[in-house]
Amino acid sequence: MPGSDTYVPDPRRWKALWVTLVAGFMSLLDVTIVAVALPTVQRDLDASAAQVQWVVSGYALTFALALVTAGRLGDALDRRRIFLLALGAFVLCSAACGAAPDVTSLVLARLAQGLAAGCMAPQNSALIQQLFRGAERGRAFGLFGAIVGISSAVGPITGGAILALASGPQGWRWIFYVNVPIGVVAILLGRRLLPRVRRTGKGSVDVPGILLLGAGVLAVMYPLVQADSGGIGRLWWLFPVGAAVLAVFTWWQRRLVARQRQPLLDPRLFTTVRGYAIGAGVGTLYFIGFSGVWLVFALYYQHGLDFSPLRSGLAVTPFALGSASAAVIAGRLVDRFGRRLTVWGLTGVIVGLGCTALLLRYAPVDTAPWLAAPALFLGGIGGGFVVSPNITMTLRDVPVRMAGAAGGALQTGQRLGAAVGTAALPGLFYLVLGRDDDYRSALFVALIAALVAMLASLALATFDWLRDRRNMRRANCPDEVVNTPVHFSQN
Repeated sequence: MPGSDTYVPDPRRWKALWVTLVAGFMSLLDVTIVAVALPTVQRDLDASAAQVQWVVSGYALTFALALVTAGRLGDALDRRRIFLLALGAFVLCSAACGAAPDVTSLVLARLAQGLAAGCMAPQNSALIQQLFRGAERGRAFGLFGAIVGISSAVGPITGGAILALASGPQGWRWIFYVNVPIGVVAILLGRRLLPRVRRTGKGSVDVPGILLLGAGVLAVMYPLVQADSGGIGRLWWLFPVGAAVLAVFTWWQRRLVARQRQPLLDPRLFTTVRGYAIGAGVGTLYFIGFSGVWLVFALYYQHGLDFSPLRSGLAVTPFALGSASAAVIAGRLVDRFGRRLTVWGLTGVIVGLGCTALLLRYAPVDTAPWLAAPALFLGGIGGGFVVSPNITMTLRDVPVRMAGAAGGALQTGQRLGAAVGTAALPGLFYLVLGRDDDYRSALFVALIAALVAMLASLALATFDWLRDRRNMRRANCPDEVVNTPVHFSQN
């Protein structure tokens, strides 16, 4: 059992899990669902391209900024209370987005909505660690991984479906309004089902750490979210500044640990907890490729093939279906197969997306989307065996009292990876398109770039798997045995 926390199974734990999953799905879906509505928003609110881009990038920015701090606050104070407050703020901000009279109001509401989502997200994984143990935790993380894995993939189709149903010049507002009734029901159920925990520790919060981490993440992400308006070229100097600030943050965290004080993010998570550092790296590299491909597909289908937003979303639905089904199964297999699942999954994603790239590049244009559907489904199955097992193995040995900060740091890496992918892949797509004026070549090159990031993730996962096998042989253990938890005291 991770940590020294006394565990008593909550009879309502599975019902409570579904409350957190619904809320988590809404928050992650809102990263991509708005993308298909941007042309309509720009036209209806008479906004510039740079202004309307902040509707997407501003949400992603504040989402990432809040994760670690909110996770630590949940660990120190009360995960249930912070989850419910953040969910309530998310619902109110969603309503404000839908009612925004101009683009400035919409951007401000999206910034606040992203902050609320970032406060809510780390409580999801922390509550899973609090509520479940053993094989049940693997199944719970399997469901959580399904939500994380498919939310990005189904964002375009969900947005397209809402736009198709809510026809008219103001139909885009329902993309935000739809969160309100779902969120209200989740709040009511959460108040009833989520467990209350009486805190006996100090519950101190590292304010200098919060400021340093926030400044470092902001410096790294800001040029990325401004990529469409030339932010990387103009603001490149923020990358070394951000790296320097994060280095100071790391030094400060180690200093607090040495003085037996509570840091914002304990460095021993990366050096002592088995699998955490490797899992964070695998997730970050995977999300660089995974997150960017959906924008590239949308650009290709909607502009290159003149698909509607709904039809464009339907074209990538096979990936979402494969990912959703595989993630739930993977949660039941992770205790037996461990890191091998991630290796198999990454191999499946690479083969599936590689075949998709070749088919969309060289097959007849009229039939290529249909021919690519089975390859996308294979890639989706592989994706389901990546996200869910990786989250489980990364967080499984983290002490429950540190679960929020650990989950927040893991998701921060994923958000940074997503920011890199969503900036780099569409940028590469437009670069090739401007040179060759060939949508198929532009798509092919962008997908190959995504596969390079996934190959790097596969290399890291394979290294971890082979290291586990060597350790097992030395210990004369059967190959199915999973990692032994490594514990440390938390002062």
